[in-house]
Amino acid sequence: MRRVIVDSALYRDGRRTDGPADLSQALAEARATGDAFLWVGLHEPTHAEFEHVTAEFALHPLAVEDALKAHQRPKLEVYDDSLFAVLKPVVYEPESDRVTSGELMVFMGDSFVVTVRHGEGAPLAAVRKRLEADPEVLRHGPTAVLYAVSDAIVDHYIDVAGELQVDLEELEADVFAPTGGKAGSTAERIYTAKRQVLEFRRASGPLAGPMSRLTAGTVPFVNERSQPFFRDVNDHLTRANEQVEGLDRLLSDVLSAHLAQMGVRQNDDMRKISAWAAMAAVPTMVAGIYGMNFDHMPELHWEWSYPAVIVLMVGTVFGLYRLFKRRGWM
Repeated sequence: MRRVIVDSALYRDGRRTDGPADLSQALAEARATGDAFLWVGLHEPTHAEFEHVTAEFALHPLAVEDALKAHQRPKLEVYDDSLFAVLKPVVYEPESDRVTSGELMVFMGDSFVVTVRHGEGAPLAAVRKRLEADPEVLRHGPTAVLYAVSDAIVDHYIDVAGELQVDLEELEADVFAPTGGKAGSTAERIYTAKRQVLEFRRASGPLAGPMSRLTAGTVPFVNERSQPFFRDVNDHLTRANEQVEGLDRLLSDVLSAHLAQMGVRQNDDMRKISAWAAMAAVPTMVAGIYGMNFDHMPELHWEWSYPAVIVLMVGTVFGLYRLFKRRGWM
């Protein structure tokens, strides 16, 4: 258990205190005093490692199964003895311009909070440190932890959305550049960006329902006075979701513009090819006619036939060139 427990502490009256190392004794002390709670943080526990925590806090087996298997959508479920919330933090990797998501499960009861983290995203050390520096918020008990974790994750959504916006602006500038970029490379970048936005939407979109329930103040085990805090988180989440929706729509527009540009360029290329083919067809036709070696052909034995035919071919080609150039085909 020492390997998977990142941190464990007993908080009394909004301040961290030295409590018993044993989880059972620490939980009993928290419940006995009434103004204390126990916060246990775990990172990717196995089933065997999580059995002790399950037994001590009487966690619901369905919630435990979700916490161990991960790959869950953001949700909020209420059981007889605890509240279970699933959050999906996202991380932007600037080296590869990728968005990856992790998972954070929160078990909350009358005098305890258990957080289970999967993946490298959203480490809770900074959240715990910030909460410990603000006893007024921490006095709200386990609800303060749920609020602080949600607030940190949703605030990071906005930061990641800003990074994606910068990438999209660069991609948009490349698409509308005079050269237009390489067709295959640009299309691949657009589809890659759409996959990153989709990964983001899978994390932020489903969280709107749970946040609305927490804002309403009707969820058990949640302090009724916490409504303004969760309302603020919900406002930030709405802003992040709107940004994601805007990015997705803009990416679709950029893709449509890129495909339209490809069609225009192909039409331009076809016109140029057709123009060159038309100019090449005239001398080919004349040379083909006079190359048939018939005895009775007009002007065949005239001494000026050769230069006249050459002048005719050059003049016709030059006339076609001027015509196509004026119409923008060359």
